[in-house]
Amino acid sequence: MGGEAYMASLKEKIGYALGDAAAGGITWKIMSIAFPLFFTNVFGLTFADTAALMLIARMFDVVTDPLMGSLADRTQSRWGTYRPWLIFGSIPYGLVFFLLLCTPDLGADMKRVWAYGFYILMMAMYTLVNVPYGSLLGVMTEDADERNQFSSFRMVGAYAMGFITLFIFPYVQQWIGGTEQHQYTMIGAIFGGLACLMTMACGLLTKERIQSKRAESFSFKQFGDLFKNKPWVFITLVAVCTNFFNGFRYAVAGYMFTYCLGGDITMGSLIINFTVFMGIGEATCMIFGGLSPAFTKMVGSKRMAFVWAAVICFATSVLYFFIPMSPDYIWVLIVVSILTSVGAGIYSPLLWSMYADVADFATEKFGASSTGLIFSSGTMAQKFGGAISGSLIAMLLGAAGLVSTTDDATGQTVVQILDGCEESVKTMVWALFSLFPALMAALMGILAYKFPLKK
Repeated sequence: MGGEAYMASLKEKIGYALGDAAAGGITWKIMSIAFPLFFTNVFGLTFADTAALMLIARMFDVVTDPLMGSLADRTQSRWGTYRPWLIFGSIPYGLVFFLLLCTPDLGADMKRVWAYGFYILMMAMYTLVNVPYGSLLGVMTEDADERNQFSSFRMVGAYAMGFITLFIFPYVQQWIGGTEQHQYTMIGAIFGGLACLMTMACGLLTKERIQSKRAESFSFKQFGDLFKNKPWVFITLVAVCTNFFNGFRYAVAGYMFTYCLGGDITMGSLIINFTVFMGIGEATCMIFGGLSPAFTKMVGSKRMAFVWAAVICFATSVLYFFIPMSPDYIWVLIVVSILTSVGAGIYSPLLWSMYADVADFATEKFGASSTGLIFSSGTMAQKFGGAISGSLIAMLLGAAGLVSTTDDATGQTVVQILDGCEESVKTMVWALFSLFPALMAALMGILAYKFPLKK
């Protein structure tokens, strides 16, 4: 079939949005904001074990993500090229997420094996469904405006579900009751089931209209061609920076409330904890993700829209560092975080739309479609940025004086600040939420400005 212009139905756009509502709004959101806090303060791993876990998993992803992209590109079935991975991968995807959030009653060594095994397996399941999901954008339409709309729906879906997930998180914990280990197990079951259903629905409700020129035989030449593709190099570096930016903020939010703001802040029936705090930002991202196509038209190109979004993220992140660490300033902190989310909301849909442009460029330049392979680098950048930032947080907090151990007698996690290190831990947490992301925002702005495709 050709790539003639058409008007996609609202049903299909919502169906496409469900894919990232599941991945970006549920599984990745919980993993980003609850890890490494879950592993250190609930599951019982040390900070060193948590840092090593996330680094090892990233080495695994360097291999699996591009291989999955190449495999997806060569899939031929009655359901299409990319959709069958969503339809049939949805059940193991939800099941492994549930098992990852379980805390088995095992010894320290076996718990470490459980954590490492299921974390790496979850990353593989995420790759299995998310690489084909991202690649779908390249075969549903060739129309640039339609791609921007699909991408915008995707981000609105992710941020809307992310807001719901994070806002109800403490209330779900209250409703479940019991120990934190039990709460997280039930959260894994509930949200894992939702992610499964949404992923399957995405595969069933979308259509593949464009028949790509497929390289049927596997060749390592395709991997080499990536590095000859200048736009791909730039967009991959931009993606790594955006995911470091998000990774630092989400993974450190729990520590910020625990050690800088004195825990959850209760105002009547309203609970403001780290998930609610970040959930407010998700709602902002949802709104400005929807406005991103209009903003792009106003400034004239995706590239410049991305640059302006990065400037907003940089300025507000630096400003955040100078706000006092006190619950008395919670509304000031929320307002500045909302302003940061304006920038994140604008750039998020642009990233995936720009990946589709890079895939088109690669097809023209090298003569065969590598859409899945190119989009897999976006997924790899997402996991690389999120997990490496989480690993760095664990290492830097450990260096600042925050330590986590497991009591051999009771099996309970003990997290404490070493004597004389309270201020260094608080300053490190505050900087990890503000100055470290600001550096990433500056880098992604510079790289986006240099992006070769001027669409």
